[in-house]
Amino acid sequence: MVSVASAVVAVGTATGMMSALDDRGGSDEARPEVTSSPYLEPGPAVPTSSPSKSASPSPSPSKSAKPSPKPSKAPKPEAKKPKPVAVSTNLYRYPDSHALQWVAANLNDPRRAVIESRLANQPQAVWFAEFAPDTITSRVRTVTSAAAAQGRVPIVVPYAIPQRDCGGPSQGGAGSLGEYDAWIDKFAAGLGSGEVVVILEPDAIALADCMSEGDRGARFASLARAGRVLKAANPNARVYYDAGHSTWRGAGTMAGRLRQAGAASAESSDGIFSNVANFNGTNGEIAYVRQTLDALGGPASLGAVIDTSRNGGRTPPPGEWCDPAGLKLGRAPTLNTGEARIDGYLWIKLPGESDGCQAAPGQFAPDYAYDLAR
Repeated sequence: MVSVASAVVAVGTATGMMSALDDRGGSDEARPEVTSSPYLEPGPAVPTSSPSKSASPSPSPSKSAKPSPKPSKAPKPEAKKPKPVAVSTNLYRYPDSHALQWVAANLNDPRRAVIESRLANQPQAVWFAEFAPDTITSRVRTVTSAAAAQGRVPIVVPYAIPQRDCGGPSQGGAGSLGEYDAWIDKFAAGLGSGEVVVILEPDAIALADCMSEGDRGARFASLARAGRVLKAANPNARVYYDAGHSTWRGAGTMAGRLRQAGAASAESSDGIFSNVANFNGTNGEIAYVRQTLDALGGPASLGAVIDTSRNGGRTPPPGEWCDPAGLKLGRAPTLNTGEARIDGYLWIKLPGESDGCQAAPGQFAPDYAYDLAR
């Protein structure tokens, strides 16, 4: 796919993808640490590598050849103040994102006002990409309890499936499905009782070609279990499953995989998500997820959320996935789209965090963020 899983630089939370993934010491009282957002490398219709990156402390190099980073250019100060952008009043904004950290540390930078108002102030996802079972409950709880105190809805991304990214740049996760199941149990224990959106394991379904048929079946069964556990722990949790994106696999193919992974059951699923870390236009993704939902079957209540964090500009051609030029922020995050079966437009991939060309994978790149936002 121009895909979501192509190189997640392990993010504990990637939304903005801020992450709560770093283990602060072994105690379950560890405070979530912002790490880089997983970057998902867009892949071809039949990808040879995973598009998402994990935000791990030492991300693996991307498997695709990448151009050398260009030197940073400081733009001229803006003559006009940036136009105000509507910010969701019901989605939670994680306060320790890389974007907000940069804003706080660069108050006199001429790019700050644009980056702050248009990008950093928007609610984004929080990724949990480090497999640290002893601290995962408290790290998730830190996010969900803070959101509940504000009366807002957090977006959380569990990202620790075994054989993550098929051994690519975002590789990592649990050592076995048994370990993963136990980790999900602990993840679910931190969800609280308020409304929360769960983006379950980007690329885990669309990107599984490196596995045997038997191993895929076992993975999908574990994902079906994960959905049931998450929703049983918090009936107000809305769990969405990986549907890839519109230029990767066909709707029928994805529907078959999604059904096997539990996405058609109201006991484990609220629907599907698409376009994570990719650049496909929103209208095309709407058509794709509706086709996929129709093919999937299941209750009429199932819907879809679409990642619009970087799809407001041009759509790069296949293979051009690493910080491509001409990208813009897409539709602002919201859970009120006005579109049938489209439950939300969300910023799941953290905009402004590099895919690995303008900066290290997952590192906030102000020039890149400024170009996206202006």
